[in-house]
Amino acid sequence: MSSKPNLEQLTDLEKIRHSCAHLLAAAVLELWPDTKITLGPPIEEGFYYDMEFGQPIAENDLPKIEKRMKKILPTWKSFEGKQVSADEAKEFFNGNPYKIEMIEQIAVAGDELTLYTSGNFTDLCRGGHVDEPNKALKHFKLLSVAGAYWRGDENNPMLTRVYGTAFATQAELEHHLEMLEEAKKRDHRKLGKELELFTFSDQVGPGLALWTQKGTVIRDELENWAKETEQAWGYERVATPHIAKHTLFETSGHLPYYKDDMYSPMDIDGEDYYLKGMNCPLHHQLFLAQPHSYRELPLRLAEYGTCYRYEQSGSLFGLMRVRAIAMNDAHIYCTLEQAEEEFLQVLKLHEYYYNTLGLTRDDYYITIGLPDETKRDKYHGHKDMWDQAEKMMRAAIEKSGIAAVDDVGGAAFYGPKIDINIKSSIGREFTISTNQLDLFMPQRFGLQYTDQHGEKQHVAVIHRAPLGSHERFIGFLIEHFAGAFPLWLSPIQISIIAVGGGHHEYCNQLAHEFKQHGIRVAVDTSDETVGKKIRKTAAQKVPYVLVIGDKEMNSDNLAVRVRGQEELLNISQIDFITKTQLAISQKSLGL
Repeated sequence: MSSKPNLEQLTDLEKIRHSCAHLLAAAVLELWPDTKITLGPPIEEGFYYDMEFGQPIAENDLPKIEKRMKKILPTWKSFEGKQVSADEAKEFFNGNPYKIEMIEQIAVAGDELTLYTSGNFTDLCRGGHVDEPNKALKHFKLLSVAGAYWRGDENNPMLTRVYGTAFATQAELEHHLEMLEEAKKRDHRKLGKELELFTFSDQVGPGLALWTQKGTVIRDELENWAKETEQAWGYERVATPHIAKHTLFETSGHLPYYKDDMYSPMDIDGEDYYLKGMNCPLHHQLFLAQPHSYRELPLRLAEYGTCYRYEQSGSLFGLMRVRAIAMNDAHIYCTLEQAEEEFLQVLKLHEYYYNTLGLTRDDYYITIGLPDETKRDKYHGHKDMWDQAEKMMRAAIEKSGIAAVDDVGGAAFYGPKIDINIKSSIGREFTISTNQLDLFMPQRFGLQYTDQHGEKQHVAVIHRAPLGSHERFIGFLIEHFAGAFPLWLSPIQISIIAVGGGHHEYCNQLAHEFKQHGIRVAVDTSDETVGKKIRKTAAQKVPYVLVIGDKEMNSDNLAVRVRGQEELLNISQIDFITKTQLAISQKSLGL
């Protein structure tokens, strides 16, 4: 059923979900016998099964499928496996081209072909099931229906993917479903539209985000924060163009290794130019523009550079997977002796950003991307170089104290790397940042410095982007804060509501005073009722709201409605401005 699960590593929960995928397929075949089933592995959040239906199905069909699954389940006492020949398997799945393709691939690889049966249902499968399905599979739920290309290839037929989840207990299932409902409320695509932060346009193209005035405030605040922080941490700013000649990317090895992720070249004066998919080769040219001494190192070059990467249309997802990304990028050029400490400082910089946003060590961890030694031809450079880079990275990670796990096969083509994965407030994980310690590109580009003995040496290069891209990081922040951004990030920090026409001038004067102190403010002088204005402001999740009528105009104090609080805050204008400025400057998470 799944392409090739590692049966020895399946957890008890994965076995439940793997078995539930069988149950789903069995129910579908009873309801729609002409369906061609393909495969459906357990996944992190549950399971799915891809199928070719003879007629369209939708999410309102899921209760009917669930009902049939529950009807079938009592008859499933166990899973019985049987090894068969390729011919026997093909005969069993005659008329199902997807199963035939899988059978042929398994046979060519020389692997065993096994059929597993429970009740009246038999599937092509490698095993990994619960012992007593009728007892273990009681707590499941079908969640959604989506389209999926066969084998993930957009040149193949489009299938219907039915998603579900399952747990060992009803309590765990109900908790998960509650979290899913909360995740729907926090979905950055939904909130981004409601809060008027970003949009997409068919006229511009899929995967190309357009930032509104409010969304651009958040972008600018993050970028300014990064620039101020990086200046304090010893970085120097640079800027590079959006396109470059093919020769640059041939030297870096991105052509041909990364070509599928880059856009087709444009012809300029008879030369092929590419939209850059990364900033590093251009930064290397800046390093090469002048000679360097060991006294200048480490040299830290930073840029918020926009890069362009081709993502298949089926993989595009709001801000999380786009085709144009503004990266919080930098490259550190240092000696080998400095590399471990510089990498450690990069990790500390990550921690500074995350701590400021209220994340703790329990909210993020490192995945160490290592080469798959069985596919060594995928990677540049010799093994000793890779081992040296990995050793220094691991030493820095150990000193940082951040939890880490290995990911064999997750390396870049030119060296080992790390991904930093963050958990939002509802437990969803996001890969926010990728960092590399690179010993190969310096040799490829001839990135050298003169040491204290007058000899030429290659530098080490650290690629780092603690805030990742604007797009993904803001998507994470939207979901993490449920759109209720801390004061310093809120597009509108104070909303002033006029009760009537006689209060407009005072409201505008008050707004001018706030703006003079660097506070973002909006004034609502519309003819709508005060209640409607307040509800509209609440929906926009503005931190502070002032309702101005006759009483407020004649008072020395302000009556401030604080987001999420019942009682009004009575405070003088001067004290309120001071309090607000302090919270903004300290990037406080509270109001």
